[in-house]
Order: sequence, then C-alpha cells, then structure tokens
Amino acid sequence: MPFTSHLSSLVPYLFGLEHGGTVTERKPIECWLSDMDGVLVHEGQPVPGADKFIRRLRESGKRFLVLTNNSIYTPRDLAVRLRAAGLDIPQESIWTSALATAKFLDDQRPGGSAYVIGEAGLTTALHESGYILTDIDPDYVVLGETRTYSFTQITRAIRLIEGGARFIATNPDPVGPSNEGSLPACGAVAAMITKATGVEPYFVGKPNPMMMRSALRAIDGHSESTAMIGDRMDTDIVSGMEAGLHTILVLSGVVSKDQIDRYPFRPSQVVDSVADLIPMIDSGT
Repeated sequence: MPFTSHLSSLVPYLFGLEHGGTVTERKPIECWLSDMDGVLVHEGQPVPGADKFIRRLRESGKRFLVLTNNSIYTPRDLAVRLRAAGLDIPQESIWTSALATAKFLDDQRPGGSAYVIGEAGLTTALHESGYILTDIDPDYVVLGETRTYSFTQITRAIRLIEGGARFIATNPDPVGPSNEGSLPACGAVAAMITKATGVEPYFVGKPNPMMMRSALRAIDGHSESTAMIGDRMDTDIVSGMEAGLHTILVLSGVVSKDQIDRYPFRPSQVVDSVADLIPMIDSGT
C-alpha cells in the first residue's frame, strides 16, 4: 500500500474520530460532566428528559458533576433552584466557576488574600479555601458575577491592580440573561478594568480547560473515560476537547446542527438532548 494511502487510512484513528463523528478506541465512560443551562434547564424549565437522565446517573452510581460558569450561587443554592425546576441534583454534584477559581488560587498561593467583586458563591468558596478577603494590599483582585456591579468597587479594583495585585476573573462571559434582557457580566466588566489598567485577567471558567481539569480532580475522574455534555461549541465543547474528554453537543440550547461546521473543531458526538444519552449511562459507549 502506498504510504499516502496508508496514512489517510490512519487519519481517523490518529485524531480519535470515526467518519460518523464518534471517538474510537476510548475507554468506557465512567464519569460525566454536564453544563447546566441549555443542557439540563432552559429558561428556568427542565429540558425534556433531563430528570430521567439525572435519575439514571444517580441510580447507576457513576460519578458526575454539573458545571456552570455562574459564580453568583453556592452549590447549595443551585441545588435548591434545580430542585424547584424538577431536577434532584445534590449540592456535591455541582461545580461552579467560583469553586474552580478558589481551587486554582489555593493551588497557586495557599492562604493568600483577595479583593473580591462578587456574591456568596464566590466569597464562600474563597473563605472555605482559607483565603482572606481584604482591600488592603491583596495578592489578587478576583472578579466574579454579581447582580449589581458597583462603580466604587470597580474603581478600587483598578487601583489595587495598578498597585500590583494580580487579576483573576471567574469567567469570560460578556453578558448574562435576565427577565428584562441581557445584563453586563464578568467578561464585560473585566474588559473595562483591562482598558483602565492594561492588565489582562486570567479567566478560570470555561472555555479554559482548567475548569474541566479541576472538575475531574474533584470526582477523581480521568480524561480518557469522561464525557463532557454541552450546548455551546465555543465554551463547553472546546474546553472539553482541550482537556481530552469525549465531547457531546446537545441541540437543546444555543447551537443548531447547521452551525457546527462553522467551527474549526467538532464534538465527538451530537444528539438532540440528554434524553438520548440515557442508554449510554449503562453501556458506557
């Protein structure tokens, strides 16, 4: 067989993809990571079949985490909100960008200090990791989500960064949803601070694969046997791919099937919703 022909026959295996778009020669799926909005809930309502998917995951004993870039709420808060929407997800199965940020800072500078713009989800996570929250010569300025960004707080953050504090942000999302329409979110406020200081933040949340890796460590998972479910190509799928996970795009959120080919990467698998993944929980494939 000519070398070029032999090489072309190996390409799908070198890249881990069959012609149908599924990963080959992978270990069975033992751990599951799932985005929340657009995958399990949509506009405050559960996605059809999401309750059965979560129930089957819990019955199977498979390790799983629900991931969100939202740093406003603690896992306990989110568990209550999800239960009200009909999804019984324990708080220990929820991983937020606030938790990932706290874990990252604890790894980088244990027992450090931070000036925080954010709400209970972020401040609680940092307190529990042993961080001191202060506006006096902090090691870091940490920007998260909040319903009411304060000009006074933003000004203080700018001056602390100018004074040498390192700049961290929980996620790069520029806008967030509300009943009245879009609200400026962490990414937009981070851009304002960057414009004023010339300092770019380090974003911990998706699409940084750091979010995936910290979630894997939290459940003692391994990339070769973990699936990531998401509804966004530019956050969920790309970060899952870069972390070496089996990526599953669901079409119950923001991306439609005809938009997938616009991206220079592709998911391992595409399904209509998490309801289609229930058989995979038992089979692992």
